[in-house]
Amino acid sequence: MSTDKGEDMPVKRRKTMEPEVDEGLYSRQVYVLGLAAMKKMSSTRVLIVGMTGLGCEIAKNLILAGVASVTINDTNNLTWNDLSSHFYVSEDDIGKNRATVTLPKLIELNKYVQVNELQGKVTEEQVKNFEVVVFVDQCTSNLTHISQFCHENGIKFIATESRGVAGMAFCDFGKKFEIYDTDGEEVVTCLVSGVTSSNPALITVHDDHRHNLEDGQKVLITDIEGIPELNDKEWEVKVTGPFAFTIEFDATNVNYVRGGYVKPLKLTAIKDYLPLGEALQKPEFMITDFGKMEMSIQLHILFQALHSFIASHGSPPAPYDESQAKEVLEIAKGIAQEKYPDVGELKLDTLLNIARTSAGNLNPMAAFLGGFVAQEVLKASSGKFSPLNQFMYFDAVEVLPTTPPTDSSPRGCRYDGQIAVFGSQFQDLLLKNKNFLVGAGALGCEFLKNFAMMGLGASPEGQVIVTDLDNIEKSNLSRQFLFRPHHIGSAKSEVAASQARTMNPNFNVKFMTDKVAPETEHLFDDAFWEQLDGVTNALDNVQARLYVDSKCVYYRKPLMESGTLGAKANVQVVSPYQTEPYGASRDPPEKQIPICTLKNFPNAIEHTIQWARDAFEGLFKQSADDVNGYLTRSDFLAQLEKEPATRVTTLESIYDALVKNKPTSREDCVRWARFKFEEFFNHQIHQLLYNFPVDTITSSGERFWSGPKRPPTPIVFDPSDPAHIDFIIAASHLRAENYGIKLDGLDIVDVAAHVKVPEFTPKKAIIQTEENENKPAEVDTSDSGKNLDIIGSLPAPSTIQFKMKVIEFEKDDDTNHHIDFITACSNLRARNYKIPEEDRSRTKLIAGKIIPAMVTTTALITGIACFEWYKILQKKPLESLRNAFVNLALPFTAFSEPVPAKKNKYGDTEWTVWDRFEVNLGKDVTLKEFIDYFQEQHKLEINMISCGASILFSFFGAKAKTQERLKKPVSEVAKEITKSEFSPSQRYINMEICCVLDDEDVDVPYVRYAFRH
Repeated sequence: MSTDKGEDMPVKRRKTMEPEVDEGLYSRQVYVLGLAAMKKMSSTRVLIVGMTGLGCEIAKNLILAGVASVTINDTNNLTWNDLSSHFYVSEDDIGKNRATVTLPKLIELNKYVQVNELQGKVTEEQVKNFEVVVFVDQCTSNLTHISQFCHENGIKFIATESRGVAGMAFCDFGKKFEIYDTDGEEVVTCLVSGVTSSNPALITVHDDHRHNLEDGQKVLITDIEGIPELNDKEWEVKVTGPFAFTIEFDATNVNYVRGGYVKPLKLTAIKDYLPLGEALQKPEFMITDFGKMEMSIQLHILFQALHSFIASHGSPPAPYDESQAKEVLEIAKGIAQEKYPDVGELKLDTLLNIARTSAGNLNPMAAFLGGFVAQEVLKASSGKFSPLNQFMYFDAVEVLPTTPPTDSSPRGCRYDGQIAVFGSQFQDLLLKNKNFLVGAGALGCEFLKNFAMMGLGASPEGQVIVTDLDNIEKSNLSRQFLFRPHHIGSAKSEVAASQARTMNPNFNVKFMTDKVAPETEHLFDDAFWEQLDGVTNALDNVQARLYVDSKCVYYRKPLMESGTLGAKANVQVVSPYQTEPYGASRDPPEKQIPICTLKNFPNAIEHTIQWARDAFEGLFKQSADDVNGYLTRSDFLAQLEKEPATRVTTLESIYDALVKNKPTSREDCVRWARFKFEEFFNHQIHQLLYNFPVDTITSSGERFWSGPKRPPTPIVFDPSDPAHIDFIIAASHLRAENYGIKLDGLDIVDVAAHVKVPEFTPKKAIIQTEENENKPAEVDTSDSGKNLDIIGSLPAPSTIQFKMKVIEFEKDDDTNHHIDFITACSNLRARNYKIPEEDRSRTKLIAGKIIPAMVTTTALITGIACFEWYKILQKKPLESLRNAFVNLALPFTAFSEPVPAKKNKYGDTEWTVWDRFEVNLGKDVTLKEFIDYFQEQHKLEINMISCGASILFSFFGAKAKTQERLKKPVSEVAKEITKSEFSPSQRYINMEICCVLDDEDVDVPYVRYAFRH
């Protein structure tokens, strides 16, 4: 990048290669933004003025996201106050220029992004060299001149400030800013189920999902049989229901036959922005919390008052200086009366709290604003998603101490910015905290950075323990910012812990590489969980979340649960005795594709991708597994006899692999692939049409091939068709890999073109046609002749000296042919059924079940989560806690009070999922003493005791055995009945009891019984 800087304003910079979209690096982000947006971003130059902690956060996010260049500028030197949120500086940098000391760390983040430092005060001429400029932690209301300049010169202008527990952002993207995708939602193509012969034509879609259209939205219609005039054209719709709409087309004289797809076109918009000077007087706000909608204008006024105070005093009010804070309020009152007379009364108590902590510098605020503002920069550069209109104010006053601290003065330490808000005593509490972070991926990296800045566990008495069993991959680097290319292959938790420790040398972080699951309870035992003050989930799957949640409920530990999906994110606070646990509410299970749809009647690309994914598993993994089992396990055939549903197909697969189609040359692998092409895309389709010709009429008089059933067409192999050859090449390589054969130098296309394949011969076959026939067909187990014939034809395992290579599906290696095979296989099957085909990238997303992700969303949501940790550690009441949902594409934020724990009752005693009977009688008592204890202490008559799935005692049990058990210690009975041993560290037995109170059955909590002391 070239900048006209003058002799006294040198630019320190590092040159990199030309910008490009490296899909291996950016794959998860590409699934959020798309390649078109990524390419626009890769030519965008960004200037960030103000390298505070917030400025560093924005720069980090943009560099990882992949803009063309990021230039940083700051005329101020680093202070102790900066260190509470600035993660790329240290105590040794105090007094040095903030941008200069930050630059080396930012340069490391992404080799594709040029990172520069612009020294000295920025001039208007220099601003012209950038597409987007961001002013950070400046007094925004004093930036009207530079905002006007940017507005007039087509430069996108953003300003943002972090002031203690309040923050703001402002955007001006000029006149006629084009937005080509307003919401970022995935376009869902609908299958047409009918078109009425009417004017206007009424089109209905299949009821597997709603069309989600809006009046006036345009759609593209394709592949309708009977009304070709509708195809390949855009139509404006008028919605008549969730599965129907009309278009301006006269269909009275035409008849719909079958088929057709409706693809919604993305909503676009053009937005005019006001420059800052005008917007200050006529503000438009994004509401960040609908529970306090009035706060936007209040904060708008307060921030201007703070700017006026800073102009007079040189700094914000000193922490909890009542007189200075009240001076700010007086200025605010004057501004309100002069500029905003319709506001009404100011919320003076709230504004006073914000003013007297405005000198604070909180890492969670920097994380929240840094994610938000960086996303706005990406919108400015790409036109993807709806930008902010035009002000956003956010406050977290609920985190403030109930009683103002008296120890909030600076101590000359790295936590001064946080002490200014909470005081030294609370800081000491943070330092001694013990938190368990489960996951060291994108969320985990951000949490570790936040915890290091907050000082959470940053003392010998405190600790953060992070665990993750995964290793670092290339695709992690665009959003898991603690990792670098030379870390690829290393354990995530180890590298993340080491990197976080460099941000705060006192950060006491320990890494583990173990999964948190039932099989590791010997590692994560009672002693482990009981030492903790809290747990933070940074996981990407529901089952793991549920398990950790169950442990938090059992050990009564607060849990911070968060997750992201592209531009969306959420936080759920789980607080003992206050809120419901994470597991109390579940998302509905993922909708399964019916077997008959998958095998014979696909109508969506998701169906063909799943079919191709299943084919990959069967051909290259399961077949090899079965062969190796036969060759190495002496009991393989005996065990196979116990699986009649799969016995014949397994034996046929082994015979095919070892005898019938075992390759002895490179060419054999290609011939096998060519035969598979014919089987999959020609013969199977011919067979289906043989069973159900296109003109088949059902017993009810309807066309068989109608609605979601689309009549297929066989494909004739063509060596000049790229899709055909893609399948042959990928399948050949994978087959060769199974057998350890190299295909280097082989002309695969030429070999495939000369393979002779058999003509189709119809077979007698039963094909499932009903959607409810998801259960496997019944198997005739009486005829074992075929099994014996195949077994007799197999070579003895002792005569074969090799094992097949089992190919495990790996989505992120672009050289292994896995996604190539699935893409080609899926698209060819889609072509059979006239289903719109998909590119490799989207096929990879669906087949690999990839979760789209962006660093901006991740950074922001961890900031919100850490605000909630402030509250939890202060033991704030339920009404102060907040669950959160965010969608940066709109942008939208919503906060809600967590759902309280559900209350149950027996007699006069109320209890929730957090309660249990703690039974510790000083020794391992007999079962009778245990039962008597509940009768005497709780007036509960126990009629059944269970431990897991085993019943230890029941009133209806055999009398002699029951009497015998009553005399034994509880632990002995438990071991005897459950047939299990207790680990040496185990101290408790968990039991469920069924009880009677006043002659009525009652639900009661479970029992935790201490049998070791």
